[in-house]
Amino acid sequence: MTNVLFVCVANSGRSVMAERIFRSLAADRHEARSAGSEPGTAPHSQVVAALHEVGIDATDHVPRRLDADALAWADIAVSTCSEEVCPVTPGVRRLNWHLPDPKALPLAEVRPIRDEIERLVRELVTELDGQPTMS
Repeated sequence: MTNVLFVCVANSGRSVMAERIFRSLAADRHEARSAGSEPGTAPHSQVVAALHEVGIDATDHVPRRLDADALAWADIAVSTCSEEVCPVTPGVRRLNWHLPDPKALPLAEVRPIRDEIERLVRELVTELDGQPTMS
């Protein structure tokens, strides 16, 4: 089992979609959490709506701060924003997914971001499923 931490700035958009899609696709084979360097107060409504369209509920998401405990838990940290603004994740294998910020976008423009996240998550889950289990 691999622990994957999805990070962005507010933990209200991209990282939420990635975490929830990962949980849906990885089931109980891997764990996922998300966090941000400057957490917002709630997930963006259009992100919740985009996930709802594919059968994923994110209404209970509470943005979390990226801290030492979150990094200690993670085997992999996936940055979902550009390197210039995404938080640093020292000591953890890092993947960079440069995704547009859905914050001010209408639902129609959030859908392609959600779909790209799903594609990337599928690739990651496939990679993780092919690795020997850690003991």
